[in-house]
Amino acid sequence: MLVDTSRGDRVGEFRGVAGPYWSLRPVGGGREWEVEPRFVRPALLMEQLRARIARLNARSRGEVL
Repeated sequence: MLVDTSRGDRVGEFRGVAGPYWSLRPVGGGREWEVEPRFVRPALLMEQLRARIARLNARSRGEVL
């Protein structure tokens, strides 16, 4: 998991390279977004846990599969 510091520390999973950008996707699924690699850093353990818990909560509410 990576953090996009240009978008308020948004956590995403690396999906690939698109030209000069990296593609990230929210942990719980959703629309990918592109970010310059200079604005990306590895997610801290707490950030990873927060993202996973948010996904599990959304799943329990039936918002994601």
